[in-house]
Amino acid sequence: MGTRRPLDTLRQGARRLDAATPASRDRAVDALRALAILGVVLGHWLVTALVAQDGALHTESPLRPQPWLAPVSWLLQTLAVFFLVGGHVATRSLATAQARGDSYGHWLRARLSRLLRPVTALLGLWTVTAAALLLGGAPLATVHSLVKLALSPLWFLLVFAALTAATPFVARLNPLWPLAVVLHVDLLRFGLHLGPSWLGWTNLAAGWLVPYTLGAAWARGELRSRRSALALLLGGTAATALLVGCAGYPASMVGVPGGAVSNLNPPTLAAVTFGLAQCGLALMLRDRLRRAARPLVWAAVALVNLSAMTVFLWHQTAMMATTATGLVAGRLPGLHTAPDSPLWVVYRLAWLPVFAVALALCLAAFGHRERGPRRTRRRSSRVVHRHLPPRKSPHHA
Repeated sequence: MGTRRPLDTLRQGARRLDAATPASRDRAVDALRALAILGVVLGHWLVTALVAQDGALHTESPLRPQPWLAPVSWLLQTLAVFFLVGGHVATRSLATAQARGDSYGHWLRARLSRLLRPVTALLGLWTVTAAALLLGGAPLATVHSLVKLALSPLWFLLVFAALTAATPFVARLNPLWPLAVVLHVDLLRFGLHLGPSWLGWTNLAAGWLVPYTLGAAWARGELRSRRSALALLLGGTAATALLVGCAGYPASMVGVPGGAVSNLNPPTLAAVTFGLAQCGLALMLRDRLRRAARPLVWAAVALVNLSAMTVFLWHQTAMMATTATGLVAGRLPGLHTAPDSPLWVVYRLAWLPVFAVALALCLAAFGHRERGPRRTRRRSSRVVHRHLPPRKSPHHA
């Protein structure tokens, strides 16, 4: 009876949330966004290690000593899906705002406010933390590693905000145009070895513009058929296999410390074609995701979407807080040890629930920043009420 009552309460709350969701809301879009965010979080927790060595913490990746783990990055590097959903939602939102008569400036402020509002809390906390660590005598290498990990999600947020602001100009852009830019940049960088050193960073915008414009095309109804989704999946998979197998691109879809080339920083052609395959798979799963959105599942999806940016911004901090706290007990396997064996992977999997608890604490502390101030009911002021002259009835008048 003690366990049944909380479960019944959870089911009732899930059913109420399910009933309150408008029928016009596309639950597949929210499910894809939740999957993309959780994929990035789990990916970072699995391929990022803070190793305690020589009195300092250093960042390492299990992908360097264990290259057989590269398929993990294929499953958990889901940024292309997030940009796909972002382009879809922004295009539909802009069209709705224009039909309502709202200005572009009003629409953009509303879109960016929730996107950027949680950033201030993250920057404030890590400014204080970095200063405290330096004043406390922490090694500069440790502080650099921690701050770099904590603030690394901001590059994604800045690119996403820029593409959101450019939605009126790119909403009807054919995805082949930014794809052609990425192709030519990589041809100059890796094929002809020409161009300035910063040329590759052109792909930071062009590479993520490809799935973003695919999302806009989806919003316009151009990718509704299963055939188009299958073409993206098969074409992107074949192109990625050729680039990795024949053109020398890394197999890992995330950066590996010490690697000559990173597929992600900046995005390469292989990362973009891999994203096309991911977008195709996501579009093929739309109907199944809609049917699978049962009340309990939908409640979980809605919870992730409610705090999507907070989850994304604070998941690295949650991992580092757990790592720093664990130092009290010494060098713990899977948390402070070098990621150079399959046993480390087993230990790291066991730490994931602890990271999740730490992230839940971050959500409880900072989640309100994303949702904004609560709206309160307007009440008449007691001061004004007391100073109003008494109403006179027609008889007394």
